[in-house]
Amino acid sequence: MAVVPKEKPSRIDEFRAEFARYKADVKARGKPFYPYAMFHDTIMSLVVVVVIICLAVIWKWGAYGPHHDPLHKGPLGPIVDPPADPGTTSFVPRPDWYFYFLFYLLRIFKWPESVFLGTVGVPTIALILLIGLPFLDRRRARRPSARPVAMVAGVLTILSMAILTWKGATAKEALASEVVQDVPNWVKAENLPPEALPGAHLFATAGCTACHTYNGAGGSNLGAPDLTAIGTRNLGIATQIKHLQDPSSVTPGSPMPPFASLGDERLRQLAIFLEASKGGK
Repeated sequence: MAVVPKEKPSRIDEFRAEFARYKADVKARGKPFYPYAMFHDTIMSLVVVVVIICLAVIWKWGAYGPHHDPLHKGPLGPIVDPPADPGTTSFVPRPDWYFYFLFYLLRIFKWPESVFLGTVGVPTIALILLIGLPFLDRRRARRPSARPVAMVAGVLTILSMAILTWKGATAKEALASEVVQDVPNWVKAENLPPEALPGAHLFATAGCTACHTYNGAGGSNLGAPDLTAIGTRNLGIATQIKHLQDPSSVTPGSPMPPFASLGDERLRQLAIFLEASKGGK
């Protein structure tokens, strides 16, 4: 009697068998995704949308509703912020709250040689470790007591992110304060006259040291020159003011942005300070 070989099951039969095994496993161990898990996801999504709508209504009504003033600060803040002052020297730019940790990392790695490590190096290393974690730790145990290394790493990561975020949210403008503290040293080293003192403080607070260096303070970016002895060029107050108002009109191709928004009075103070900077001894 000849033995008839069994036919290889078709792909559809394999799918049907797999689905039957899935149904049997669900019946023995749990509930199917539809409709149970899908119903839970729908309810949770509805809750999130309702919360967002409620917060939007509270924000809108608390700020504008009873006062009819978009600048009024309600429980969740004003509808719009006051108009920006392009000539301000006291504004402290800050990132959104979820970047506070990176914001404070820049305070730790504040030297130019280490900025790359703080902005790219540390976050990239952390991201690589996070992506590689499923490949490095392949144990099946899920109990926290059976995974001490993973638990300690997770707790340390959460603590470090929380601390960096809190420090970033409460950090003061350390760089500006450090530069302002150098102003008395500038006065002594440069023998600055009293009329140059307001311009020196303005130079320290207006962000000039972000690109220029002065008496060892600040950083040289985009080829910006050192201004410690700029007064020896005897450019004159008028030329200094014109250069501050429109740098490219005095130095063609200059990447320096215009500072006309500071106003005539403050521009004159800066010009007096720069003209008085003769390089000291």
